[in-house]
Amino acid sequence: MTDLVLSAEVQAAHASKTPIVALESTIITHGMPYPQNVEVARQVEDDIRAEGAAPATIAVLEGRLHIGLEPDQLTALGQAHGVAKLSRADLAVCIATGGTGSTTVAATMIAAHRAGIEIFATGGIGGVHQGAETTFDVSADLQELAQTPVTVIAAGAKAILDIPKTLEVLETLGVPVISVGQDNFPAFWSARSPHRAPLRLDDPAAIARAHRERRALGIPGGQLVANPIPADAEIAAETLAPIIATAQADAAKHRISGKAVTPYLLQRIFELTQGRSLTANIALVRNNARLAARIARALGSSSD
Repeated sequence: MTDLVLSAEVQAAHASKTPIVALESTIITHGMPYPQNVEVARQVEDDIRAEGAAPATIAVLEGRLHIGLEPDQLTALGQAHGVAKLSRADLAVCIATGGTGSTTVAATMIAAHRAGIEIFATGGIGGVHQGAETTFDVSADLQELAQTPVTVIAAGAKAILDIPKTLEVLETLGVPVISVGQDNFPAFWSARSPHRAPLRLDDPAAIARAHRERRALGIPGGQLVANPIPADAEIAAETLAPIIATAQADAAKHRISGKAVTPYLLQRIFELTQGRSLTANIALVRNNARLAARIARALGSSSD
């Protein structure tokens, strides 16, 4: 059985019953360059602490699954090269072979559940890629949401995806998609998409109660909480649409496929927006972390 390595902060949080929020690590290794990646990761952790919860950044380091990273480990991960990007399919292999890898949404959910953490903040989930009817390129994140009981706070699905098909798959899998503060489903860099969210809850305590009720009813899987990017940080959907189309055309031209698609598109969009997409990404991740901490606190209160 895989032994978990808990950071000192996570151990203290468990002992004191402080709420814990899980964080993925691909944003550190695949999202932005050093030292900005480490600076942003620490900002996100501090946002969670400021809301009265403890952060647990998750990663595999030399074959050991870490729940929470010490400051020096976070810095080392931010400078590492050749770090694997782990999802459900390859998490166990990385551990078994003594590898180092950062966790995607799916892998973070698995690790968080194993560590008894029920709330997880990320940027945006993966989903159904454009053209999936021929490529069958559908993120493992969707199936993970259907089977692992962790509530995931994200700014919707990444705008590079086929959002209608992503919502349709989530509905088929029985995943609650809960929009916060609005009826529309957010589209990552943009606060709104043309698509209505199936559910809406604006109160962290209500989201926590819904999480508890699913467990009480014996319903497998988690919840997707779609938290729109703050208005002052968003990039309007009409501005992004032609940029995304250009990036997708470039990816097709260069025959980018599989796990390489999302990093390529995000980098190309960063270039085409002259860095605005990264600024928006940082804002939405921090916003999601703050909401996740509030939900985690409400969840802890409801279980007392």
